[in-house]
Amino acid sequence: MGNINDLMTKNVETCSLLDNVFEVAVKMKEWNVGAVPIVDNQKLVGMITDRDIVLRCIAEKHPASSKVEEIMSKRLITVTPDSTTQEAAKIMAKNQIRRLPVVEGDQLVGIVSLGDFAVDELTDDQAKVALTEISEPGQSEIQH
Repeated sequence: MGNINDLMTKNVETCSLLDNVFEVAVKMKEWNVGAVPIVDNQKLVGMITDRDIVLRCIAEKHPASSKVEEIMSKRLITVTPDSTTQEAAKIMAKNQIRRLPVVEGDQLVGIVSLGDFAVDELTDDQAKVALTEISEPGQSEIQH
């Protein structure tokens, strides 16, 4: 069992509260990612996913020029770099999330995704368990 620091992506692309939904979507396409942490002066203040854009912006007929703050998830579930991979997998499964910001204090230092677990032989089983629980119907994925 390793630590998240060993698995996480450390060079994370972010957006700020100054970006609008259209700008975030363009950056998602450019960076080939489905989730972007939102930071304000290096402090993690939210996450926005491609699903958030579809459900909270497009499906609710908000313009693409909407502020990121209106669409992003503000209820943040995070881990620290010294969290174990097993702890992180359990958190992801319990909360039915596929990406987990890694913070020190309130500063974003990385991100770990379910895919990071799946490509690591030591955590592959943790990824399978987490994916099974994440995929279970039940909890609403829309959270502000």
